[in-house]
Amino acid sequence: MELQIHTVLGASGAIGRAVIQELQNRNLTIRAVGRSAKLEGIKSIQADLLNENETIKAIQNSAFVYLCVGLPNRSKIWLENWPLLMRNVIDACIASNAKLIYLDNVYMYGPPPLTIPFDENHPQNPTTKKGIARKQTTDLLLSSIKEKRLNAVIGRSADFYGPLTVNSSFYISFLERMLQNKAPQVIAKAEVKHTYAYSVDIGKALVELALEPSANGQVYHLPVDEPMTIEEITSIFNKELGTTFKVSYLPPFMRKILSIFIPVLKEAGEMAYQFNSDYVMSFNKFKKQFPEFKVTPYGKGIIEMIRHFKENINEKSNL
Repeated sequence: MELQIHTVLGASGAIGRAVIQELQNRNLTIRAVGRSAKLEGIKSIQADLLNENETIKAIQNSAFVYLCVGLPNRSKIWLENWPLLMRNVIDACIASNAKLIYLDNVYMYGPPPLTIPFDENHPQNPTTKKGIARKQTTDLLLSSIKEKRLNAVIGRSADFYGPLTVNSSFYISFLERMLQNKAPQVIAKAEVKHTYAYSVDIGKALVELALEPSANGQVYHLPVDEPMTIEEITSIFNKELGTTFKVSYLPPFMRKILSIFIPVLKEAGEMAYQFNSDYVMSFNKFKKQFPEFKVTPYGKGIIEMIRHFKENINEKSNL
């Protein structure tokens, strides 16, 4: 019997690594694809997915392709590169007759405030450039699915945290600062509830969707724990780190001033609507399809995140 190759695009990122771990747990054949780093003990190749020929070579002979790539968090890059990258991956999957499993996010939903909770059927009228870029990208894939050009499934994740998630708010706003003996600092409002996903859960969920034929052609919200406030999250970090920090809230006017000098704040500004009112995602559709799936609670997930970053203090420089 011919081995089925599971190709992971974005293999060095947090979700790519989580997918690979789950594939290893299931003893499946893996090909890791990234722009630079190779993973020890796994067949790895380098590829720029913005290049059509490199994408075709990276995906060739694959049975399953997991698109878990992250692009630099800048609106201009997203608008220019996400649709191009998706077109290249779609064409390469069609050429190899591979099933595409796409890690999407929820930025396309709008206008805010969103329905509480919001599900896969929420209106998609994004008011942000990043939301527009993700909707355009996903629409390309949905059109190919509708035209029966390829098998694919879309998994939409909430903001995620966990090992390797150096771009997550849990790292940037909490853990990185607290490990430097600084109070956590956020742009959210104090009592707003928000749902978050654990990166390891997302990796497991994507493999579940890959191996389930009845999921083909559909969109699923990926697993999340119950919504939490910033104060509740801070309490968990304080408990695990043995600290007593109080969170610092950055008011909108100060964020606008600082964003002139700090690009990351400028990019975060257009997504601030997610933290101005309750932002609660439903994953009931996934739960009904996979009732045995166990969601990792925040307490356990944050412990694993802290442990990972403490043990790999130089990890950020290697990503």
